[in-house]
Amino acid sequence: MKTLLKSLKITLAFCVFFSVFYILILWLFAQVAGPNKGNAEVATLDGKVVGAANVGQMFTKDIYFWGRPSAGNYTADASGGSNKGPTNDEYLAEVEARIDTFLVHHPYLSRKDVPAEMVTASASGLDPNITPQCAYVQIKRVAQARGLTENQVKEIVDQSVEKPLLGIFGTEKINVLKLNIALEENK
Repeated sequence: MKTLLKSLKITLAFCVFFSVFYILILWLFAQVAGPNKGNAEVATLDGKVVGAANVGQMFTKDIYFWGRPSAGNYTADASGGSNKGPTNDEYLAEVEARIDTFLVHHPYLSRKDVPAEMVTASASGLDPNITPQCAYVQIKRVAQARGLTENQVKEIVDQSVEKPLLGIFGTEKINVLKLNIALEENK
């Protein structure tokens, strides 16, 4: 009985430690060493928060750059992929519909020029980034919709490219929300 009581005390102590102190230690570490003091990076426009920079958002108007499609409509509670494989007829129909929609808004492209990442959802469904190539194919549409020259829009895109960490880790990317905010700020 004495050993059982001692085991229960140790178990209780570990539960308190790992559910309170461990989390507190991680929180303190994030406050000191984490970017943004451990908080999500928010994007602002005209002093108002317009979204979280690390979560993809739906843009459908021609005046904005579009991000990757989402299998869960960009809601965090539905985060995740569709779990449909590349041979699933329903999935293939979704991709074909996305290609058709993309081509309606980008009539200057041929079917083979549509970037795969613009018609396939990311694994999380909340990817905030696209490759520079995906932004470049949208420049003409955005420029026409905004009444700007393609060079003006390309310059904003070029300034929005984020390089790989230390020049070697990762790939070049563009945060779609930040790019669209940059467009709004350059009116």
